[in-house]
Order: sequence, then C-alpha cells, then structure tokens
Amino acid sequence: MGRFSMPDERPSGLDSSLTGKLIKYGSKAQVAAFKLTNGWLGSKWRVGAAFRKPVRILLLDHVGRKSGKQFTAPLLYLEDGPNLVIVASQGGLPKNPQWYGNLVAHPDTQVRLSRQKARPVRARVATPEERAELWPKLLDLYADFAKYATWADREIPVVVLEPR
Repeated sequence: MGRFSMPDERPSGLDSSLTGKLIKYGSKAQVAAFKLTNGWLGSKWRVGAAFRKPVRILLLDHVGRKSGKQFTAPLLYLEDGPNLVIVASQGGLPKNPQWYGNLVAHPDTQVRLSRQKARPVRARVATPEERAELWPKLLDLYADFAKYATWADREIPVVVLEPR
C-alpha cells in the first residue's frame, strides 16, 4: 500500500463510532468552508485516490425523512450531460448514508456547485442499466469507489440528480 492509497482490505475501525463522528464533523467543516467561501474552499476532495487527482464536490441539501430537518452533505459528483451523479458509498460503511434515504423520501431538492447559485434537482436511483454504464465512469472519477464497494457488502446506490 502506497503512502496515500486506501487499504485493499476493509479497515478494522471502519464501523467504530469514532469513524462515524469523524465523517460527521469532517463533513460539517467542509460544508461550512464551502458555504463561507462560495466553494473557493471545500469544493475539492483530495483523499485516497483523489490525493493526486482531486475530485469536485457539490453540496446536497436534503430533508430528514423522519425529522423534517434540513441537512447538507458534501459529495463527490460526476457530470453526465445535464445530470449530476452521486454515489451513496459512505466510505464503504455497511449501511447507506442518511442522505440516501432522505432523497428517496423527498427527491425534490437542490445542490450547490463551486461559485454557482443553488440548482433545483430531482433525485432518482439509477436503473440497473444506467448504473452499469455510469459505474466505470465513477471509478475513473474516483477509483476508491471500487474498494468501498467490496468493503460495504452491499450494492452501493448510484443516484442521478436531474435538473428541474
């Protein structure tokens, strides 16, 4: 394993409460930096496979399916024509991220890209055919998605955000 590469086997501490807290507070810090600077800071992911090939980040607003509370998640994205594509990998954790269930319940939302105003979108889970076409593009964008898929022991959902 190289200095900045991801381990091939699932890290033993991936399911710990500490990992969950690091993800939660790291995401909050990234959202705050992005919002404060309109994407000047916090709009690139430079971890794992993205260390040498940074990946752009969007901010996804979503409404809690139980709480009704507004949340914002920073996510890697792929542009696919007019659509944006996001991945519910949650770093290879065994469960889907909360934003995924929230989007299934409330698909009409908005996203923000660096130095752009909010865009209204409608989320939908990619069909199996779309997923088969998009997955190689997503791996080219961020190779660590392949490791996450083996660590998660679930099919990681691919979500298409269509303009509305």
